[in-house]
Amino acid sequence: MDHGFILSRVEHTLLRPDSTWDEVKSVIDDGITYGVATVCIPPSFVRQAAQYAAGRVPICTVIGFPNGYSTTAVKAFEAADAVKNGADEIDMVVNIGWVKSQLWDDIAGEISKIKTACEGRPLKVIIEACLLSDDEKRQLCRVACDAGADYVKTSTGFSTGGATFEDVRLMRESVGDRAGIKAAGGIRTLEDAEKFIECGADRLGTSSVLSLIKALGK
Repeated sequence: MDHGFILSRVEHTLLRPDSTWDEVKSVIDDGITYGVATVCIPPSFVRQAAQYAAGRVPICTVIGFPNGYSTTAVKAFEAADAVKNGADEIDMVVNIGWVKSQLWDDIAGEISKIKTACEGRPLKVIIEACLLSDDEKRQLCRVACDAGADYVKTSTGFSTGGATFEDVRLMRESVGDRAGIKAAGGIRTLEDAEKFIECGADRLGTSSVLSLIKALGK
């Protein structure tokens, strides 16, 4: 698989709690140079990053991250604030407790409100698949699509597991062509990146793939 094609689907990610501005700037520089889909960074750096990137690479950030149990009002404010600061794409964490409680209407309402706060920007709903049954994953994917999600995303990378090929296949079957799929968490080799794309992933959230390609001198 062509490295340029893989990079066009990579969301070059830096979400460690101890991330510094110099590290964020380096991620942006690499993202610009290698033509990634987005750089995904902490909300506190979005304004500075958007000014620095100046439209040369899209800026993605996270909402309700990583646990997802903030109130809907807080998440909607976070999304609106991120948009005001210059975010181009938003990744929100769903309320897993609500999923386990089968509060589908509450989940749909929250996603819809956050989608409104995104003001037309793409919204990705992180389902934290490692904590859900297959039936919960399927239902949540359907609810997310109905509520206006542009993508469903496997994982935060901060829970008990990351993306799996099986989950990406299941999510693709569940959403069909109604939404994109973002695989994230533990994608550390080019072989994995290729297989996730083959399984149906449209985006790859990873801190490793660009660095691997960069090391090859491609």
